[in-house]
Amino acid sequence: MPEIAAHIVATPGSGIRHIYEIALQRPGTIMLAVGEPSAQVAQPVRDAAAAAWRAGRTRYTANAGISGLREAIAATLARQNGLQVGTERIWVTAGATQALHQAMALVLAPGDEVLVPDPGYTTFTMNAHMLSARPVPYALTPERGFQPDLDALERLVTPRTRAIIVNSPSNPLGSTFSRATLQAIVDLAVARDLWVISDEVYERFTWGEPHVSLATLSGGDERVLSVFSVSKTYAMTGARVGWLVTPPGFEAVMPAVQEAAISCVNAPAQEAAVAALTGSQEPVEIAARAYRENLAAACRVLDERGIGYLEPTGAFYLWIDVSHATDGDVAAWAERFLIERGVAVAPGSAFGASGEGWIRVCVASDLADLEEGLRRLPAPR
Repeated sequence: MPEIAAHIVATPGSGIRHIYEIALQRPGTIMLAVGEPSAQVAQPVRDAAAAAWRAGRTRYTANAGISGLREAIAATLARQNGLQVGTERIWVTAGATQALHQAMALVLAPGDEVLVPDPGYTTFTMNAHMLSARPVPYALTPERGFQPDLDALERLVTPRTRAIIVNSPSNPLGSTFSRATLQAIVDLAVARDLWVISDEVYERFTWGEPHVSLATLSGGDERVLSVFSVSKTYAMTGARVGWLVTPPGFEAVMPAVQEAAISCVNAPAQEAAVAALTGSQEPVEIAARAYRENLAAACRVLDERGIGYLEPTGAFYLWIDVSHATDGDVAAWAERFLIERGVAVAPGSAFGASGEGWIRVCVASDLADLEEGLRRLPAPR
């Protein structure tokens, strides 16, 4: 039998999915491990998808997506993000996951290096391996409030470095980078002639300073590839609609790249996304308030029990310190905790070596489940 390509075999699995798959086999598990919003998709959005199916609008669309959706995205970017782009730079993707892979495939050749946050979303590293590129982690540590050390970041740049990945608000940390930090990263990219891939999936959920899109910063428009999605904002995780905003100059290559990857995103889901972006934004505001209230309630439980955590400033996650209980192997501990205590949490080491001793908990779940799950965590002695 022929061998599987070596770079595919070397691609690490997802520690989050490992826990999730075990939890699915154990009825009654409190599920706090995956980033699944508890909010319901707004009825007009569901109606738009259903109407498309009933009317038989299920044919191929343009590679880049239906014009109505790209126009709605352009209007949203201008209104919400201060980002003025033509629709020729907007490419509808199968969720942000494909947009991230597409962005990395556009700028990374085999052997190239990409700087990835550590802790950071698992697919940053997985995608690099799948593209025969080398992920180089830049550490986000408690000592610096999980903010990047910009001098250390610059020291990681080598002649093989091609891109920096930035994720603010952060999954898994629930942290955000300041405008000054983001500008410094863009300045570094300009000085060293690097691309920047900006994962902004949690843009609508910030708890303090407003979200900043990197492409709006000085020097950003010509080198930032921006990734967005309806998954978290509109609780449409299963619809699989995201978009990639490219810098100028990608228009000639993108049709072939998109055709080779997915051809196009399914038409009814695109129509649902149009309804989400152009309809009332009250459901998003309601969800944001609910997630913020859940965060506050979760923090109270942890404070009462003396368990440390990172004060969240964005997204809907809590980054919790359980190093007092894990004996240096949080992945093994999380599996035992699931089996013995019936709570699924994401081990921090799934997001990089800097996550050892920490766990990520999604607070966009049922509040009673969230509070009960956190009460089952072992408290420091």
